Amino acid sequence: MFGANGKKYADVIASKLEKAVGDHLSSKAPQSTESATERMGKVTGKRRALFIGINYFGQKGELRGCINDVHNIKGFLTSNFRIDEVMVLTDDQKDPRYIPTRQNILNAFKWLRNGAKAGDSLILHYSGHGGSVKDTDGDEEDGMDETLIPVDYQKAGQIVDDEVHTVLCRGLPKGVRLTAIMDCCHSESMLDLPYIYTINGDLQIIETSKQEGIVTLIGAGTRFLLDGNKKNAVSNFKTGLGLLMSGGGGGNSEAREKTIKTRSTEADVIQISGCRDSQTSADAQIAGQATGAMSHALISCLKKNKNQTYTQLLQSMRGTLEGKYTQIPMMSAGRKLVMDHPFTI
Repeated sequence: MFGANGKKYADVIASKLEKAVGDHLSSKAPQSTESATERMGKVTGKRRALFIGINYFGQKGELRGCINDVHNIKGFLTSNFRIDEVMVLTDDQKDPRYIPTRQNILNAFKWLRNGAKAGDSLILHYSGHGGSVKDTDGDEEDGMDETLIPVDYQKAGQIVDDEVHTVLCRGLPKGVRLTAIMDCCHSESMLDLPYIYTINGDLQIIETSKQEGIVTLIGAGTRFLLDGNKKNAVSNFKTGLGLLMSGGGGGNSEAREKTIKTRSTEADVIQISGCRDSQTSADAQIAGQATGAMSHALISCLKKNKNQTYTQLLQSMRGTLEGKYTQIPMMSAGRKLVMDHPFTI
């Protein structure tokens, strides 16, 4: 309808409209979010990184892009940031110490955090299967624990998010920064962090899926009106309707209160995840290469603008995946961290 100009400015106009609608809905339901209040410490010490990619060769549910994700994310981060120590676990390695078995992954978590002190930065990237099992200790609002699935999960079992948090996050000293990039299904609360961020950088204190569903539907309609892309519009409408139907209501549940009490951290722990707990993350084919859609989006967004804030990075990743995939990247933290400064590790 609006020709070339409509296609050119569709994303810009729709994004601004989505933000305006989101702000308006939040203002009408002021108890759905709260402002972040705590500032991150500066990174002045060592940087240590752990990369885990599992393709599950020869197993049911074999993936294609996870080892590529590790090479791509590692290459991008080491080219743009100083990283002093690196460990890589992938299931194509010869050395058994670096195969991503359950025990090796837990040992690698301990290596990542060992000796960390204020000013140090720890980076984790995981690309592989994620799962969910019934919650047994009452700290999950949806009644399900999320899991990492090691290459030997059929014999050794999955790694439940409670254990991930205990081994990786609990007791990290104040002033340490841990950045976790989790490209797997059901990954929103994989580190069991208590504070979930909205697209505007506020903290979600009740389920806001219905609001996000309304915003997504309005954005989808606006983009279709401007650029006429029917395929993207249908995908976005499905996502929006799914959010509307899944959105909960209640206030501060017992599970959320327990998570805040038992999972808050002194360290600056930040997780960027590929999707909501109820969603799957795509193992995709992009530009001729098998890759995780979320890992590819993270790199492409940072290549376009390396000075984005954490909130802007979340927004741009969602925009990159919108219309192509139903997954919605999420961000969470162990403290009420303000995310208005540039992403850095």
